[in-house]
Amino acid sequence: MLLALAATAIVALALVSDLIAPRIEQAWARHRARRRRVPSVPFDPGRELRAEQRARLLLRSCVGEEDWAMYRDLGFIRVWGRQANGVGDAGGARGAPYAYLVYPHRPIVAYVPQTHRLLNEYCVAFADDTAPYGSARLPDSDDVLAKWMALTGDERRLISKANMHLPGRQLDPAQVTRDLWRLSRWERARMRSATVEHW
Repeated sequence: MLLALAATAIVALALVSDLIAPRIEQAWARHRARRRRVPSVPFDPGRELRAEQRARLLLRSCVGEEDWAMYRDLGFIRVWGRQANGVGDAGGARGAPYAYLVYPHRPIVAYVPQTHRLLNEYCVAFADDTAPYGSARLPDSDDVLAKWMALTGDERRLISKANMHLPGRQLDPAQVTRDLWRLSRWERARMRSATVEHW
């Protein structure tokens, strides 16, 4: 009886090992592959923070003082539309028929400044192809700067190549409306502050 039990245990062990052995080999191969993929450059947890700090300095040096203050205080930049009636307006104007809100890593939102009616969302992406780190995501301020440069440099080309959607596809229209309200309050506060300083 003991001999029969031992033989049964050996047969069961052989059958189980045939089922388990390939899985153990696959797990070992995956483990070895993961170890081979470890980058030779050591991980630097402060790299992204330093990249964002450099990007903010670059953004500040490129955009006007009002645009920089808007981004610093509100987290987005407004760019005035320049293609009114096919005529470019170099500086943008408060009477422009439309404007854009430029957010980091979110679609560009077109709207009518006089009524705050949302027109469209334009999805564009700018990848970071630099070595050795390169990723699909630029620092926030670099993303805003890239969109700002594209809109102010060649608005028509950027808009024609962007994926256009109706408002609400990726951004909550209520949030954008709140941002427009915050922008109008921010502008009124700056105007009051400038008036007080002027006196």
